[in-house]
Amino acid sequence: MSRKTEVGTTEAAFLLNISAQRLRWLLKQGRVKGAKKVDRFWLIPLFKGMPVISKGDRGPEGTWRKRLGCAPTMVHVNRYVISMNQKQGLNLPPLLLKRGNKTEICHEIEVGKLIKIVYRPDHKSISGAVVWIEFHPSVQLEAKLFEPYSSQIIEKIKKKKLTI
Repeated sequence: MSRKTEVGTTEAAFLLNISAQRLRWLLKQGRVKGAKKVDRFWLIPLFKGMPVISKGDRGPEGTWRKRLGCAPTMVHVNRYVISMNQKQGLNLPPLLLKRGNKTEICHEIEVGKLIKIVYRPDHKSISGAVVWIEFHPSVQLEAKLFEPYSSQIIEKIKKKKLTI
């Protein structure tokens, strides 16, 4: 798989978490390292996956370096929304995809082409769950347990005969 070494203004602005208009202003000031204009379009090189902006003369320091590499992408399942959907017969999206300071709300999240996180209240899984993760058969998975669970407790859980 090859990585991009140059991107356009829209993609670079997304990576920096700034508007495309602000990026064009930085390009006009010559503050984007290695950027070159080909006809009407800017080609912006990536260094370790990010465009590099040089420091300005005035004003506060830019916040664009905080976006990638610092905050992981996370998926949250909002149990409150699932409960409300079941009680009121709704189909509101309970999955939250958090990337840095941006959050998307959705019913399904695809991780590449091999993994899906799915919310389907109308098509429950075999276990009766409304949220599950689907993996392509080629994905390697490893099951791990925290101590002090014994094989006897695991068998009781599988048979649904565990009492606390």
